[in-house]
Amino acid sequence: MATYQNSRYNIALPSGSGGNLVHIKTLTASSSATLSFVDGASDVVLDNTYRTYIFKFINIHPATNVAEFVFNLSIDSGSNYNVTKTTTSFGAYHREADTSAGLEYDASNDLAQSTSDKYIATNVSSDNDSGCSGYLYLFNPSSTTFVKHFIGSSSRFDSNPDMYHNNFAGYANTTSAVDAVQFKMHSGNIDSGTIKLYGIA
Repeated sequence: MATYQNSRYNIALPSGSGGNLVHIKTLTASSSATLSFVDGASDVVLDNTYRTYIFKFINIHPATNVAEFVFNLSIDSGSNYNVTKTTTSFGAYHREADTSAGLEYDASNDLAQSTSDKYIATNVSSDNDSGCSGYLYLFNPSSTTFVKHFIGSSSRFDSNPDMYHNNFAGYANTTSAVDAVQFKMHSGNIDSGTIKLYGIA
């Protein structure tokens, strides 16, 4: 039993609920059309070894201005990235010039039983100092009983210029094992950036 402590409470947690991040694989973009993590390929593990996987994307820089950073899932070892998904998202923004700020539900980025790519970050600027960073959690991808839930968040600098924080969640509506995840820009290549895959032990 693990124990969470702060100045007021000692809370006992079930064994394993804290979890350690185990680094599995790092992919680095260099004018790359896609970055794909496929179970069993190039030392990638995306099976029942872990119940939860985390992808961390760091300084993803598009080759094309105002591009969308997206992902999709596969159940056939990467032959097709077209798993049916239902998603939701909301975001907060603040203009660099301090002229406006807000919190908004982003219905335009929702998917409803769609095989399309899911947006992680939109309108990403290709300015030299721009890009996006964030994370994606994928839960129990090897299950053959349940749909596959995911949640994620991204921070991006866009061409307005402003800072936009996107939060999204959804599920892959399949009881087949998800065995591959692919990241790309909706248009153009990923000029540079790093994606790291971890399992939670």
